Amino acid sequence: MSPAGKAENVGNRVRDLRIEQGLTQEELGQVVGLTRQSIIAIERGRFTPSIHTVLMLARALKTSVDNLFWLTGSDEEIGEIA
Repeated sequence: MSPAGKAENVGNRVRDLRIEQGLTQEELGQVVGLTRQSIIAIERGRFTPSIHTVLMLARALKTSVDNLFWLTGSDEEIGEIA
């Protein structure tokens, strides 16, 4: 489990948008202050980044946070908010 939450409950478009922007994993990592390995882990859904990192990724990829990351699964799996 990721320290920031269950990575399996979060989907993302980091790879798609990175490629659209013409960036390598290393270049994106340099822009947001992460290693290439961290970018790979985020793209593959193995790690859920911190809020700060999510905001930096969204800015670097010229998109909104909700376009970049979203919750997956049912309300029961995610934890329904009452």
